[in-house]
Amino acid sequence: MGDEEYVIVVREFDDRKDLASVEEVEKRCEVGPSGKLSLFTDLLGDPICRVRHSPAYLMLVAELSSTKEIAGMIRGCIKTVTCGRKLSRNTRTSDPSEALPIYTKVAYILGLRVSPSHRRMGIGLKLVRRMEDWFVQNGVEYSYLATENDNQASVNLFTDKCGYSKFRTPSVLVNPVFAHRLRVSNRVTLIKLSPSDAESLYRRRFSTTEFFPRDIDSVLSNRLSLGTFLAVPRGCCYTQGSWTGSDKFLSDPPESWAVLSVWNCKDVFRLEVRGASRVRKTLAKTTRILDRLLPFLRLPSIPEVFRPFGLHFLYGLGGDGPSAVKLVNYRAMKICGASNGLGKTTVTGMSVTGLNHHLDFPYL
Repeated sequence: MGDEEYVIVVREFDDRKDLASVEEVEKRCEVGPSGKLSLFTDLLGDPICRVRHSPAYLMLVAELSSTKEIAGMIRGCIKTVTCGRKLSRNTRTSDPSEALPIYTKVAYILGLRVSPSHRRMGIGLKLVRRMEDWFVQNGVEYSYLATENDNQASVNLFTDKCGYSKFRTPSVLVNPVFAHRLRVSNRVTLIKLSPSDAESLYRRRFSTTEFFPRDIDSVLSNRLSLGTFLAVPRGCCYTQGSWTGSDKFLSDPPESWAVLSVWNCKDVFRLEVRGASRVRKTLAKTTRILDRLLPFLRLPSIPEVFRPFGLHFLYGLGGDGPSAVKLVNYRAMKICGASNGLGKTTVTGMSVTGLNHHLDFPYL
């Protein structure tokens, strides 16, 4: 390969001419190690699906100048979120000691890919630097990304060469959708909130929470948001029929309550586990057959993850009171049990939530 072929041009993604090449790079990057399980992502023909609903987003590709071959890509998006709190100086407010959110612009880097045949050429670093230039041009103060601890190449790139530091270690909790419905306590009343009521509750109760999105109204009214659900103890004065709004609720809340929202990821991308042996697939299928035939035994089963499946993301988990955690669990169980109903047109294999020590919201 001549020196001229090493010249890399980083430019914005053009879906009219780059789509096929980008999908090919994605496939080459997702070839898992032989004999081991790997999780593959199908973006359903839309490489920017995970960032397209953000207020601002960009996808860049790295192209070989001589052959016009796509050798890598990166995505990034920008949001305004809460980074702290301050006391109100407005003496006209009913509560001058009320804390107000401090907002900042943050950027999220995701989907960095470099073709296996073009690695160790500095392409990843060049893509990151160009994306960071775009962040600076748009007034971003912080940028972050998520990567696996054992992805040493990614960790070294961002910590050693780009100056990033470890921020926190989030956990992603996964719950399979079983053939039988999960039992939910009859001591809990569930109320589905309208987007406006949900926005009011989140803003009044959680707006000073770290990473709270300023455009929460856009998140909740997005077509991919399946709803916001409030759980309260049965017997209190709040029910679906008697609901009069979030303002009234927060002025006189029950002793304990919890809230969460549901995001439909299955219409954005699908996942698939590859690399499983025939024996492992057969055993998994057997557990599903037994669960379907004998649901009253409530046997644990492995969902069909060896074919493309979708998931629902539970976000905006919060609440108050001594029983708030239990109420969140009841509501989450109800959502997991109803996921088949929420996804009638396609297979929904998992319900997922993230625990980041703050309210988790889909990064739109």
